Amino acid sequence: MTPQTDPRAGAAVKAADRAHVFHSWSAQDLIDPLAVAGAEGSYFWDYEGKRYLDLTSGLVYTNIGYQHPQVVAAIQEQAARLTTFAPAFAVEARSEAARLIAERTPGDLDKIFFTNGGADAVEHAVRMARLHTGRPKVLSAYRSYHGGTQQAVNLTGDPRRWPSDSASAGVVRFWAPYLYRSRFYAETEEQECARALEHLETTIAFEGPATIAAIILETVPGTAGIMVPPPGYLAGVREICDKYGIVFVLDEVMAGFGRTGEWFAADLFGVVPDLMTFAKGVNSGYVPLGGVAISGAIAETFGKRAYPGGLTYSGHPLACAAAVATINVMAEEGVVENARDLGASVVEPGLRELAERHPSVGEVRGVGMFWALELVKNRETREPLVPYNASGEANAPMAAFAAAAKQAGVWPFVNMNRTHFVPPLNTGEAELKEGLAALDAALTAADAHTEG
Repeated sequence: MTPQTDPRAGAAVKAADRAHVFHSWSAQDLIDPLAVAGAEGSYFWDYEGKRYLDLTSGLVYTNIGYQHPQVVAAIQEQAARLTTFAPAFAVEARSEAARLIAERTPGDLDKIFFTNGGADAVEHAVRMARLHTGRPKVLSAYRSYHGGTQQAVNLTGDPRRWPSDSASAGVVRFWAPYLYRSRFYAETEEQECARALEHLETTIAFEGPATIAAIILETVPGTAGIMVPPPGYLAGVREICDKYGIVFVLDEVMAGFGRTGEWFAADLFGVVPDLMTFAKGVNSGYVPLGGVAISGAIAETFGKRAYPGGLTYSGHPLACAAAVATINVMAEEGVVENARDLGASVVEPGLRELAERHPSVGEVRGVGMFWALELVKNRETREPLVPYNASGEANAPMAAFAAAAKQAGVWPFVNMNRTHFVPPLNTGEAELKEGLAALDAALTAADAHTEG
């Protein structure tokens, strides 16, 4: 598609938005949403005709980019054939989506419960774990995000939880490994892993193992900072869960479906959870869909006992048809392999080169098409470029960086003192280099706020 300019139409879209749309995670009077006219592949554009390379993949979900013709055609075909049908029936699109997902999940995660997105997938995974074990508590990590619904936001370990934290959701938090800002005074990945596992097991001991239903972790934490766990950590958590009869839940809503260069990030670590949540990349976000992949043991719990939960739109035919088409496109076009190969050959070296040139870059970390730059005032002290959960004037350095990135023609993913490099998984080498060049220019704005 060629961007067309139509400022009057853009103004009308913007006016209607400001008059009637209530935006998530926002102070309504302080935001200025961009009016988007169209999108294709790794780009979108506004009504002024300005085009942006999307380094955010929407909200890290357009894994095959915007408007892929095969997925659009599959949605159209399904709409003409059977637009919707109740979840109690067997429907071809639903059955085929479940089969294709189960083929790719690790171990015996062969039963698929469909939801409308990631947050309600987490809600149901926790409910399943509690019913399976008969225990009330769930352990989750600081520096995590699990969704905006009541249980999911209480499991979340970042400030979005604070206004809704009831302190009565049965949640206990612990520190997961993060060597750059270690809570365990570790100097190596091996120390960080061992000490994080010891901390987790001590937390379990003091909480009472017989009270804990589940431990939930993002396989690779996403919004919280893309901290790839050290070798052995997830395997160690698996062993701890087995030791105490605790259900191990991996949240793959953001990391799943190729983002890390594997179908699921769990495959990077050779770990099989008892429950795995997914959404986003399952159909590139074209129609809302999420779900829980369930192990044989937990599925058996509900073999003769009804599972007390469901959704009106569980396994919606349009969403499932989009998932079938997306998974097939990813397989046919080598999208997962592209994420792995270009992530290693283009993205990682490119980001590390940026770190060498820019004093504001404290750390580069990630895998596949899932990368973060941690921006700092001072590399020696590792003081963040802006304070934790900064807003307003305190956040001005990150705001300046984001504005510079947009001026350079890319739309950045910015959270606290980090920018994430998370483009669509089928982004080509030339586009990736375009994005890296734009970040190179934008980081100069962050450098202006460094010390020494």
